[in-house]
Amino acid sequence: MTTLTRDPARTAPAGSLRNSWIPRLGGPVWLVWRQHRAAFWTLIAVMLVGVSVMAYLRGQAMDFLAAQDPDSRRLGGLPSEFETHVDRLHSIGSYLGFVPVLAGVFLGAPLVAGDLETGTAKLVTSQSVSRTRWLITKLVVPAAVLALSTGMLTAVFTWWWRPLKGLSDALIWTSLFSVTGVVPVAYALLTFTVGVAVGLLLRRTLVSMVVTLGIVVAIEFAWSEVWRSLGHVMSINTDKGVGPGLVPPELPDQAEQQGQGTYFLTGSGDRLDWTTCLDQMDNDRAHTACLESKHVIGWSLDYLDVSQMQAMQWLGAGAMFALAAAVATFVVLWGRKRLL
Repeated sequence: MTTLTRDPARTAPAGSLRNSWIPRLGGPVWLVWRQHRAAFWTLIAVMLVGVSVMAYLRGQAMDFLAAQDPDSRRLGGLPSEFETHVDRLHSIGSYLGFVPVLAGVFLGAPLVAGDLETGTAKLVTSQSVSRTRWLITKLVVPAAVLALSTGMLTAVFTWWWRPLKGLSDALIWTSLFSVTGVVPVAYALLTFTVGVAVGLLLRRTLVSMVVTLGIVVAIEFAWSEVWRSLGHVMSINTDKGVGPGLVPPELPDQAEQQGQGTYFLTGSGDRLDWTTCLDQMDNDRAHTACLESKHVIGWSLDYLDVSQMQAMQWLGAGAMFALAAAVATFVVLWGRKRLL
């Protein structure tokens, strides 16, 4: 009997195999590639174009820095033209931020829902392929292409950003945390598997895409609220007073201040809100007396240091990988019994 999973090496002409860009693909892998080759080639093309553009822009930025006085390579020390390179970096970074959304809505949601809607799933599983094998292949092949494409884009973007970080306030590490390192790969795989799960449950392509979009937006909001908690908040304290002429301490280079801002530190180690004695700010003597009555001895600032960035990214990515694996397992277990 003719099956959809026949090895193409046995049926295709020899000449066509010699010219094939994907040699020796057979069975469900070949079928999944054929089904979604337009999306896969689009991903690969976007990756190649993106890598080329970023490599070119990085070269321009490095040429600009090479032409500057080495002493000017400090925060705020470069000419205003440097902001052009900063804007380019942020523009590309904002585009990369859409990858998880596109992965979930346009790759994940239609993946299984489309086959259920058109009857392809029933046709395939009536052949020599089990439901479990088909589902695993449907997950693994797109996930591999997505991880490769996203990983290459992120690696080149990170390579572009590293020599520029710390040269502008706009390039502080927290502003690009979610589009550098390993985070985008894990994020894209999570939204992709969520989209597949939604498509499997709803069984309608358009509805699945809309619902997936809402879930991905919710995930993005939750991530933006919690990722800073992955780091260890550090503090700077002073004990030389807070009177006239004294200023709060400076944060380390590339550190991001946390909390509501600067606190007042008391002799007992307690911290008071910066609005303490605010109503007496117009009178230095009265303001000082007010703070002394509350035993204020200095300032206290909370911050996240750039040295924690990589550990925070791997911790967050690890959680996303685990969630993606859990969702993928659900897809396989649920689909094995309720696919058709």
